[in-house]
Amino acid sequence: MCGICGLTYFDPGQTVDGQQVRDMCAVIRHRGPDEEGIITRGNFGFGMRRLSIIDLATGRQPISNEDGSIWIVFNGEIYNHLELRKDLESKGHQFKTKCDTEAIVHAYEEYGDRCAEKLNGMFGIAILDLNDRSLFLARDRLGIKPLYYYCDSEKFLFGSELKSILEIDGVPREVDLQALDNFLTVEYVPAPRSIFKNIFKLPPGHTLTLRDGKVKMREYWDIRFDEQPATEGELCEQLVELLQDAVRVRLMSDVPLGAFLSGGIDSSSIVALMSREMDRPVETFSIGFQESSYNESSFARIVANRFATQHHEFTIEPDALDLTENLIGHLDEPFGDFSIFPTFLVSKMAREFVTVVLSGDGGDELLAGYDTYIANRVARSYAKIPAWIRNGGVGPLLDLIPPTEKKKGLVNRAKRFHEGAQLPADLRHTRWMIFLQAAEKAKLFAPEKHAALADFDSYGFLRAHFNRAGTADDLNRQLYVDMKTYMVDDILVKVDRMSMATSLEARVPFLDHRFVEFTARMAGSHKLQGRTTKHILKKAMGSVLPHEILGRGKEGFSIPIKNWLKNELKPLMMDVLATDRIKREGFFEPAYVEQLKSEHLGGKENHSHRLWALMVFGIWQDIYLRPQTKTSRPVETAATIAA
Repeated sequence: MCGICGLTYFDPGQTVDGQQVRDMCAVIRHRGPDEEGIITRGNFGFGMRRLSIIDLATGRQPISNEDGSIWIVFNGEIYNHLELRKDLESKGHQFKTKCDTEAIVHAYEEYGDRCAEKLNGMFGIAILDLNDRSLFLARDRLGIKPLYYYCDSEKFLFGSELKSILEIDGVPREVDLQALDNFLTVEYVPAPRSIFKNIFKLPPGHTLTLRDGKVKMREYWDIRFDEQPATEGELCEQLVELLQDAVRVRLMSDVPLGAFLSGGIDSSSIVALMSREMDRPVETFSIGFQESSYNESSFARIVANRFATQHHEFTIEPDALDLTENLIGHLDEPFGDFSIFPTFLVSKMAREFVTVVLSGDGGDELLAGYDTYIANRVARSYAKIPAWIRNGGVGPLLDLIPPTEKKKGLVNRAKRFHEGAQLPADLRHTRWMIFLQAAEKAKLFAPEKHAALADFDSYGFLRAHFNRAGTADDLNRQLYVDMKTYMVDDILVKVDRMSMATSLEARVPFLDHRFVEFTARMAGSHKLQGRTTKHILKKAMGSVLPHEILGRGKEGFSIPIKNWLKNELKPLMMDVLATDRIKREGFFEPAYVEQLKSEHLGGKENHSHRLWALMVFGIWQDIYLRPQTKTSRPVETAATIAA
């Protein structure tokens, strides 16, 4: 696991200074604390920070082919690299290391820009081909690993994290107002946008080639739904077999590894399958909360006891949130998912014992684990109630009932359902994943900002994916949208940034592309039956997992931030969202922000999502938009390959 970055000038006579690349590497040192590697070749420069996982002795990057005409820096893991190596050796390629990185170099030699199709893994790849002086980038199929890029008339930049790109002089820091609108709507910035104009994310399953100053992008993989008839028993057997193998190949490591364990069915399934493969107890890690309705620790303990794991548990307290500025800095872009805190803290705890963890992320999007899918079905019946009753009776009645301090609860669920039901029906389940609607944005944005967004469809990226899904199965269409949006730009961003902030590698067996393709061949009725989410996974693991795990509902990895904003986080909120500051920054209407604060603190409404998003954006501005001072950071181990 590493962090990668690079710089290319279009003018062949303009030489890349190695210090420029070192600066780009310095800000992502957390992604690879073990060593640094740099290569400069005239107008090209690559860099990487390495977290040593495989081939600790000879796996140093950058790595080249036999004659030094092709060089690579790579972030991720390739789980089929041994099989790929055998194939390439049979074709005459010669290897000098045992690491997975070198297999990619020779695969590129053999297959060109189709090499990514040969890889099973998570990756962000950059290859310099000196034969035609081209640059090749690739991102894994599901977007597990990040890759940003920037291009202007003089240069092309890339990096595992956006902050590397910002290290190069001349990159403008101008907020993309449409990206900000997306962030306030869904709490993340959907690809290919970033929060900055002209800096983009390479979409999952895509490659990018830079040749002669021209950028060419190609999609090499997508989720294809081809529902095939099969009995439930056959599906259960195939599911366990494929998931078992996905777990097995992800145990490849020359360093200690373990697993995140929340006590939900996804992480519990991963731990169960790991215990079959390992000759020692699995190291498991979970996080708990003082507030009882948020605390799932007891379920994690049940699983840990069943599979005799070496279990580690940590209880988060509100004072842990002094991490706020640090974590937002690691995210590069405004990001509103509250669960960054427990994800960071459980990663930090795990890193004390292991270097690699397996997680259960992806199961909800593949197998319909969210309550929003159920809500969409309920909404069809709710829509049959006359509008005058829904809007003139139900809505006002719910407005009279204050939100509770519980994580969910009947009142909170009813309020959230009614709020989402006001949104367009063509958004289906994503209506309950939207946190700021058009009427509220009209009050929130400053008039000139709101006017600039007049023709922008905040939900356009969701609608585009619905239209592209390529299946008549309504549930599978919804799953496709989640895999292309919420999963890649929220869940996977959170896991990557928070784990790498602690120099911990997180692997996701559910997102093995073979398993994803298997679930895409499955009708939606196998995934959601009635109001039972992840039906097929529960059936498949029915004889393996404790009944307490199989019978529990989806809770989510969240924190009681709505309560903390009234207490421990109140001073921070009042400072970041102070009226004079809001007025000075010019994005929002101070009076409406004051209204949100007043209603939340008074217990009239739960505005935690809106307030937290505004706080995140304010803190992010302090980190990324204020005058910056670059500092060179020393590195412990450095390898520089100069021209």
